[in-house]
Amino acid sequence: MIAAVIPVALAMMSLALLLNLFRLLRGPEITDRILALDTMYINSIALIVLYGIQQGSDLIFEAAMLIAVMGFLGTVAVAKYLLRGDIIE
Repeated sequence: MIAAVIPVALAMMSLALLLNLFRLLRGPEITDRILALDTMYINSIALIVLYGIQQGSDLIFEAAMLIAVMGFLGTVAVAKYLLRGDIIE
C-alpha cells in the first residue's frame, strides 16, 4: 500500500515546490518571497523524507534534519535583516 502512495506524494510535493518557485520569482513584495523560500525549505524536507522512506535508509533523514536547521537559520537571518537592517549586532 505504501509503495503506491509514496510516488503520488512525491509528485504532489514536487508540484508544491514548483508553485513555491513561481511565488518566489513573481512575489510582489519581499515578504511574499521570504515566505515562499521558507515554504520551499519545508517542501524539500518533505521530499527528502519521502525519498528516505522509499529507499529505507536512515542516513537520508539526517540530511533532512540538516536542511531543516539551515532553513530555520536562514529564515531567522533574513527576518532579522528586514527588521533591523543588520544581521550581526
